[in-house]
Amino acid sequence: MSEGVDTVGLDTPPRLAVDRLLDDPETRIVVCCGAGGVGKTTTAAALGVRAAGRGRKAVVLTIDPARRLAQSMGIDSLDNTPRKVAGVGADGGELHAMMLDMKRTFDEIVEAHADGERARAILANPFYQSLSAGFAGTQEYMAMEKLGQLRARDDWDLIIVDTPPSRSALDFLDAPKRLGSFLDGKFIRVLMAPAKVGGRAGMKFLNVGMSMMTGTLSKLMGASLLKDVQTFVAAMDTMFGGFRTRADATFRLLQAPGTAFLVVAAPEPDALREAAYFVERLAAESMPLAGLVLNRVHGSGADQLSAERALAAAENLEEGGIVDQESGKAGLRDTAAGPTEAAGTTRTTTPRTASTPTATAPTADTAQTANPPETGSPGTEGDTAVVDRITAGLLRLHAERMQVIAREQRTRDRFTSLHPEVAVAEVAALPGDVHDLAGLRAIGERLAAGVPAGA
Repeated sequence: MSEGVDTVGLDTPPRLAVDRLLDDPETRIVVCCGAGGVGKTTTAAALGVRAAGRGRKAVVLTIDPARRLAQSMGIDSLDNTPRKVAGVGADGGELHAMMLDMKRTFDEIVEAHADGERARAILANPFYQSLSAGFAGTQEYMAMEKLGQLRARDDWDLIIVDTPPSRSALDFLDAPKRLGSFLDGKFIRVLMAPAKVGGRAGMKFLNVGMSMMTGTLSKLMGASLLKDVQTFVAAMDTMFGGFRTRADATFRLLQAPGTAFLVVAAPEPDALREAAYFVERLAAESMPLAGLVLNRVHGSGADQLSAERALAAAENLEEGGIVDQESGKAGLRDTAAGPTEAAGTTRTTTPRTASTPTATAPTADTAQTANPPETGSPGTEGDTAVVDRITAGLLRLHAERMQVIAREQRTRDRFTSLHPEVAVAEVAALPGDVHDLAGLRAIGERLAAGVPAGA
């Protein structure tokens, strides 16, 4: 979507202008998609907080968020009903949040499209209960059903969807069609056929044409399960066509102007491979891609010091090869110790031992001054060694950080070379989890200021 893109230059990908995207009144749906564990839910919530703060009436549909995220929005728990988030919004903006309950959403469809008696029969059917609670693709299908319901209500001018975590980046787009095809497919129609034929012809058809198949299905599924399936099919007869119709309508909604997809990823090879698959699939399905949100990007305020130089400096410190610091400091201590030590004591960078020659045997007081115990007190050789070790450790940590930054840059560059047209917003890695509205606002600010790799 061009409204959410800033051109940076020929050598860098365009910058994803998040605020421009959220402020555009034509933007009605934002879908956050990508692999699991890359921060989709946090990104969706942060976008909702920022949109409400900029005057939009937004609702965030999350899919099984961590409990701390619900609490971060000031809500003890999220359910299938949108709940207003207190303390969020400006200039008439509001934020509501909800968590998809796929079984409850399925129940709502049944209750809305079947009369009371038939609806109760369907809801009590064991096969339906299993289907609505865990059939492959049900969660993705119900997420799209809920999206269609929210859009039809027209209570919000912006809907932000956090897509279900999927094993494959393509599941989210494929699953609604798969479930719709199953519920309106040949297998279901075969099970419905005896009831539709009716009378003696139906019984004859069942006894002759279906006996072998039902016997086989009974062995595979169990007689009880087969009976539950047939009862479910008979009760749902009038509803099957609606599933595919709604799936197709929602798919068209995702392709329509006013919908924007944000692919969320981390700067890791697997996550960006999934992101690349999503980008290509969205293009193939003519779905509007707004850009890529790259979470947990590492940076350094001291990036002028390379990993190689930091490691070299650490090795020099550990080997005592940068400068004879101890002899230099010893000269200062000699001067401070007074004429007795200066005239009669020789200081070297080698620790004093019993065989170390001295010109004059110092008195007890002088010895205590010239050779204080190495307990880490300021000015001692032991303290210098401790400082060197700490400095070397910090240099090694910096080198590791710079290596991580370089690795992430190479990974981003590979993605950018394949998809130079995709706008990018980077979000810096945070030291901890987001646990309150302030954290979500901070993420929103980073999203709005996100700068693509190389800019």
